[in-house]
Amino acid sequence: MANKNKKKSNQKANALKAEEVKQEEAQSLAEQVVPEAEASAPAEKEKSGKAVEVKAKDVDKKKKKDKPKKPNKMVKAIKDTGSELKKVTWPTFGKVVKQTGIVLVVVLVFALVLLGLDFVCMHLVELLVK
Repeated sequence: MANKNKKKSNQKANALKAEEVKQEEAQSLAEQVVPEAEASAPAEKEKSGKAVEVKAKDVDKKKKKDKPKKPNKMVKAIKDTGSELKKVTWPTFGKVVKQTGIVLVVVLVFALVLLGLDFVCMHLVELLVK
């Protein structure tokens, strides 16, 4: 049991590290793209004013693309549900069969008790009516 917990915590730590690395790479890439576009803008300005506007729009689009998207709430809920289901300790097949048998026996006993009470009440009503 302890090994499972250690493995899960190691997996979580590795996933967090991988996510941090991805975010750092995306941020450094964004920082590289913006200075390159700004450096090329003066050279383009000499050629034509329209080229500078186009480059500026491209830089704005790249900035927007580099922003991490907010995850959809439904997707997040499904992922959370899946992770919680992985944590569940499921019973064995034998245990399920045994507990199902116990439930069925209890239901049958209560059904017989109710049937008996119904039979007794029915005969009492017949005696009162006669």
